[in-house]
Amino acid sequence: MQNTRFSGIRIAYFQSSIQLGTIMRAAFQKFSEIAAKATGSPWAFCLALTVVVLWSVSGPIFGFSDTWQLIINTGTTIVTFVMVFLIQNAQNRDSLAVQLKLDELLRCMKGARVDMVDLEEMSEEELGHLREQFEKLARAKPQRDTTDKEERAKA
Repeated sequence: MQNTRFSGIRIAYFQSSIQLGTIMRAAFQKFSEIAAKATGSPWAFCLALTVVVLWSVSGPIFGFSDTWQLIINTGTTIVTFVMVFLIQNAQNRDSLAVQLKLDELLRCMKGARVDMVDLEEMSEEELGHLREQFEKLARAKPQRDTTDKEERAKA
């Protein structure tokens, strides 16, 4: 009987963990979208430049002390650390969106190689083999392109 009770507790904990994870993902996604737009703006650059100029100008006031240097070093380290995660999140989201758009184009094109849809799932070796195939096609293609251009020029 206790076993069933503990199972119920585990299930309730698991369900609440899933809900919390969903809420955290949604909140982080919204925050990262806003932060990416804000930090990628000219205003953000001007703000950063202003902070650096003010810090530089304040150097003589604080005697170029170790604390004065530590302030900018610590601030830039923290900002860089946080921005890495925000940039990676934005990059992942953008990459996925582009991948899905390309997948849709491949699916709707007649004669397209639909096995190309899941390239990101291939191993490095498989991708290398595929690249070799495309390099062979690229070397063979200029002969056809020249003919096509000559035919277009005549028309």
